[in-house]
Amino acid sequence: MADLSGLSDEALAVFAFAAYHELSSGQRVRSVVQKDGVGHKASDAAVDELDGRGLVKADGQEIVFTPAGEEALQHIVSGIRQGGRKA
Repeated sequence: MADLSGLSDEALAVFAFAAYHELSSGQRVRSVVQKDGVGHKASDAAVDELDGRGLVKADGQEIVFTPAGEEALQHIVSGIRQGGRKA
């Protein structure tokens, strides 16, 4: 599993955003919007950080999770689900 330790909060927020969409839609998320044209956008520094770790590729409009990024996202989603069951 990809090591997410040491990631900035902004970089982790990209995963949180993707996890929200996966959990709310019930469908696996492989990419998220980087810039939606109405003022919402992922931090450029966060995208660069995630790209530098090999977790995403981005083109300015879309952030696509690499296989390692997809695996990390699934680990996060599983953790949320498991934590929710214990509550």
